[in-house]
Amino acid sequence: MRILVLGGTWFLGKEIVADALRRGWEVTTFNRGRSGPDAPGVAPVHGDRTDAADLARLATAGPWDAVIDTSSSDFPPRDVLLATRALAGQAARWVHISTVSVYEGWPHKPLTEASPLLECPPDADETFGYTGPDGSPTEYGFQKAGGERAVSEVFGDRAVFLRPGVILGPGEYVGRLPWWLSRAHRGGRILAPAPADRRIQPVDVRDVAAFALDQAASGGTGAYNVAHPDGVTFADFIAGCIDVTGGAGRPAWAPTELLIRHEVMQWTELPLWRTHAGVWSVESSKAVAAGLACRPVRETFGDTWAWLQADGRPVAHPRWNKHGIAPEKEEKILSALGGDSVV
Repeated sequence: MRILVLGGTWFLGKEIVADALRRGWEVTTFNRGRSGPDAPGVAPVHGDRTDAADLARLATAGPWDAVIDTSSSDFPPRDVLLATRALAGQAARWVHISTVSVYEGWPHKPLTEASPLLECPPDADETFGYTGPDGSPTEYGFQKAGGERAVSEVFGDRAVFLRPGVILGPGEYVGRLPWWLSRAHRGGRILAPAPADRRIQPVDVRDVAAFALDQAASGGTGAYNVAHPDGVTFADFIAGCIDVTGGAGRPAWAPTELLIRHEVMQWTELPLWRTHAGVWSVESSKAVAAGLACRPVRETFGDTWAWLQADGRPVAHPRWNKHGIAPEKEEKILSALGGDSVV
């Protein structure tokens, strides 16, 4: 296989490149050269994907059996359309990393690949869309839905769309799992969102990378939800974080009403906690049937903690500082909870 990775120097893109090189594939990467070094063994091309001249120069490095786009998150549909048109004659397939946020019903309703998508034109600019008063739908979701349409317009049935929910693992730049691991390591009573048996579906970055490469090599088409088919309860999630960090903490389970009364921000102050009914009801059986293999979540905890302990430094990103509750606010809620915890 000869592939082009748009991005390729951090988190998912970096893992895709590493796995592809282990498979003996020829890898070209295209990025601005700002987020990390190019991996040894790739053929790097530096440029701006919003610049037609840079894309035309990139196209001369082809052809490729597949393009894997890991870098469209911050770009409007019109820029995705620009890239697909520039590379259409040089790529047999396009694997597009999208998101469950493209669904009209997320996070309120259970999702399958047949669930309706948000409407956004393929040539929309960054002003298209809106974020609802309860945080859904999101402007981000509209933009990503438009990006999918841009790919479909050019590549048709030669396109594959991967729609992950939450991706965790070594190299994470968002800061969700690193915060929980650090909090577990600190110990003491740990504020935890009840119910303890709430099941979440984070997926390991290395498993997403392997599935993306498998899809690049396959003849498949269409969309796949990428979420852990088994998931993990919040109780096992926190216990796993305590275990791998050697912490001496114990969770204190707070009811939703108490957390809301203290204005705990869902999704960020207690990362991965969100009360919407569909947020962790993402059906991924289609992806599993196509080869998605998800490792036990505890393995992700251990490897991420090892990465952090080895001076793991994620690419600087503004989302990192948004995650985690301040110690003084946590202590205030724990005091209000008292000595009891609600499961």
